[in-house]
Amino acid sequence: MTAAKETLGFQTEAKQLLQLMIHSLYSNKEVFVRELISNASDAADKLRFAALADASLYENDPELKVRVEFDEKARTIAISDNGIGMSRDDVVSHLGTIARSGTSEFLRNLSGDQKKDSQLIGQFGVGFYSAFIVAERVEVFTRRAGLAASEGVHWESSGEADFSVESFTKAERGTTVVLHLRSDDAEFADSWRLRSIIKKYSDHISIPVLMQKQRFDTNDDGEEKTAEEKAAEAAAPEFETVNTATALWTRSRSDVTDDEYTAFYKHISHDFEEPLTWSHNKVEGKQEYTSLLFVPKRAPFDLWNRDKPRGLKLYVQRTFIMDEAEQFLPLYLRFIKGVVDSNDLPLNVSREILQHSSQVEAMRSALTKRALDMLEKLAKSEPEKYQAFWKDFGQVLKEGPAEDFGNKEKVAKLLRFSTTHTNGEEQDQSLDDYVSRMKDGQEKIYYIAAENLNTAANSPHLEVFRKKGIEVLLLTDRVDEWLMGHLSEFDGKQLQDVGKGQLDLGKLEDESEKQEVEKLEKEHQSLLERAQKVLEGKVEKVRVTTRLTESPACLVVGDHDMGAQMRRILESAGQKVPDNKPTLELNPTHPLVAKLDGEPDEDRFADLVDILFDQAQLAEGGQLKDPAAYVRRLNKLLLEIAS
Repeated sequence: MTAAKETLGFQTEAKQLLQLMIHSLYSNKEVFVRELISNASDAADKLRFAALADASLYENDPELKVRVEFDEKARTIAISDNGIGMSRDDVVSHLGTIARSGTSEFLRNLSGDQKKDSQLIGQFGVGFYSAFIVAERVEVFTRRAGLAASEGVHWESSGEADFSVESFTKAERGTTVVLHLRSDDAEFADSWRLRSIIKKYSDHISIPVLMQKQRFDTNDDGEEKTAEEKAAEAAAPEFETVNTATALWTRSRSDVTDDEYTAFYKHISHDFEEPLTWSHNKVEGKQEYTSLLFVPKRAPFDLWNRDKPRGLKLYVQRTFIMDEAEQFLPLYLRFIKGVVDSNDLPLNVSREILQHSSQVEAMRSALTKRALDMLEKLAKSEPEKYQAFWKDFGQVLKEGPAEDFGNKEKVAKLLRFSTTHTNGEEQDQSLDDYVSRMKDGQEKIYYIAAENLNTAANSPHLEVFRKKGIEVLLLTDRVDEWLMGHLSEFDGKQLQDVGKGQLDLGKLEDESEKQEVEKLEKEHQSLLERAQKVLEGKVEKVRVTTRLTESPACLVVGDHDMGAQMRRILESAGQKVPDNKPTLELNPTHPLVAKLDGEPDEDRFADLVDILFDQAQLAEGGQLKDPAAYVRRLNKLLLEIAS
């Protein structure tokens, strides 16, 4: 049954994005050509893949191509393809909504500043909606391959609140997008202008992009053409290919310019910005495949959505197979964009086959190393660029040691941290940097995990380390404690949380210091036992500290217990956590603890011990279970002092 014309409203988020593009991308309008040709190329790829199972979808027209036409007088541009096309449901779904995760978050990040917002839109990608940057009205004529000619669809909108959809008869499959240009943007309906934009942005498209041959008023002999010759040309225009029309990754690296690599990246990623770096590699021998991997300059808005579709574009013998083939890279490298083209995989490969293929597993291993090598090279040769990468992607890379045991050491070399060596917020110190500065006799890499840098840098746990000049990593990202649980060592050196277990500095602590601790332990045994009794049920143990030089007390957890930061994260997420009790360490050389030891009043002693316990919790960024009781005890003591 033929559906009548109907008018439908845009999804709210699509409407917002349309208005933002129309008003924000005034400085980069020509990008609409790239986006629409890129969509046409994708449609051709999808048809080629679908036709592997059903060759009749070609409908006796197997030569895939894109055609760009224009009319200066009418101010129109038409971009056509003979790709997969769309059904009525496809049109309503794809052109009326933005089916992309992270849209809401993207819109929340917009500032209202046109220049800044245009950069954000570039990171998000605009696709079909870019047509409205220059067009006051857009029409789409399309028919999905395999459907009857009568099931063509005509879509039309002025980019405001709604759009119309109606059926019409379309003999050829594929899609034509017609842009009715605004008067201010009539410059784009020009042969030279369109050709130069196509060469700039879409030269790498692997199917021909055709334009009408430029007409001249003179013939090859320099004589003016007759009226009959001009009429014949107008009646039967000739078209010519204006792009290279060769899959860029199949070319030799020496034949591809940086500009071509950049244009190709923008084509596959729909990113406005240039890539940070890339790696183009051809493997021959037991396996034969070509890969072209890119690292984006900025993180997309949906980077933290681990369930979001992601992966490389997969080709087999230059035939497009699927978008977002996630089997070729681990999840922690989900920001990598690119293509992989195999000569060995079957053309009818499916996601299920990919998941259980030894060939794919071998390719995944090699591509992962290739991606990590690319980042390592960037870190060594262009540290400033790598630091920019780290700011956007560092927390994702920290997922690596847990997910990829085989490359744990390679990933570890790429990690960056804040440390007490710099005391700055910038995470710019590598583990190699730390190891190079280790003191003679130091056997471990020390770190502390806290809610924020201020809490970490001022933690009482660091006092003995600062006194001895031992560097400590300052970990403040939510993923850090989880990371350290899987990293455990680097370069043969154990990583040690300074807030866990009985501190043993090994060769960094001389014999006299160890004897002094043992002496204090014996001298204050009575104090430790009294404090233990007061804190019964709250702590595992009370002991003399080896960590503190200035503070009276601190809390530590067992070597294999969950750290305070991880405990807080899980509790805030509603997760159950093990009921592990901390150990309270007291510093007998501190005047407050010395006074505590001589306190004869047991009630007053108990109040002082509880206050020290609560203060130790606050010093590590924790929250008190009964803040009112803490305030009450503190006020009581202050009044006693004042009187």
